[in-house]
Amino acid sequence: METKTILVDKNENVEKSYSQAVEMLRSGEVVAFPTETVYGLGAVATDLEAVDKIFKAKGRPSDNPLIVHVDSKETAMEYVVNITQKAEKCMDAFWPGALTLILTAKPDTFAANVTAGLDTVGIRVPDHPVALELLKQLKKPVAAPSANTSGKPSPTLAEHVFHDMNSKIPLVLDGGATAIGIESTVLDMTCEPPCILRPGQVTKEQIEEVIGMVRLSSDIKGNAPKSPGMKYTHYAPEAPVYLIEEDARLIEMAIDHVHNEGKKVAVLSHHDFPNADFDFPLSAETLYSSLRKCDMIDVNIILAAVSSDKQKDIAVLNRLEKAADHKWFS
Repeated sequence: METKTILVDKNENVEKSYSQAVEMLRSGEVVAFPTETVYGLGAVATDLEAVDKIFKAKGRPSDNPLIVHVDSKETAMEYVVNITQKAEKCMDAFWPGALTLILTAKPDTFAANVTAGLDTVGIRVPDHPVALELLKQLKKPVAAPSANTSGKPSPTLAEHVFHDMNSKIPLVLDGGATAIGIESTVLDMTCEPPCILRPGQVTKEQIEEVIGMVRLSSDIKGNAPKSPGMKYTHYAPEAPVYLIEEDARLIEMAIDHVHNEGKKVAVLSHHDFPNADFDFPLSAETLYSSLRKCDMIDVNIILAAVSSDKQKDIAVLNRLEKAADHKWFS
């Protein structure tokens, strides 16, 4: 299969770009497109065979549910039931935006492989002009996990998608770099108090200003996950990632230790470490890009510097813990 990339924001015939994508989606194909968080790999969420193509392209476990994207709050409410006042307040406060709500799905609506057989669904309205225009023209809900090989860093550029999905999908809509750089916050509204299953740009404090107390969930092991990113190792480059406290002296010692073993080391940090073989920035916006750059260099170990304050950059820490499989350098 030939994978075509269309640069949407600079294309002279933008309408033709969308019409190609819409036609492909309606015919049961998979199309990658930008959101404000990361690039998504989309298929019509009511089409079981189309959604199965997402799992095949990503190499994704089928018990991992997918997030559904729609064009508005009003559209979302057509696909879910038992919508609480708190859920509506979150929709009004954060949509369009990087908040996914776990709600009870309307029976016999979504393909079973979207919800992984659960009676709940994660749903959101993305805040990106390309994603919104695509959804408005399609007039169907789109299941769209991140457009990367399962377990690898999520894509924040169309070229990242093409690297992972070339020959696996027919079309990538290139809308430039994503603004946020990490996946949406996932908030389970089917329990009381509501529970954050995956942290993101929308914080616990921001949500509590709107609906009052919410809980933070630790990873669920042995149970069916309601949200992506809860069960498997994610976001990992080829070289092993180790977490290390963001302390300059400690990191310099770690660099020396790795060098004494005759190995090369890359450091991801808010600060510069010129003694490292490679040195990449670390923030929500740069995290996945930096991890992907590590796959393009000759490196044996990746050190990811994290703050001792666990509440600082909690969404980035969440992704790094999964990339490192919770390993710390020692």
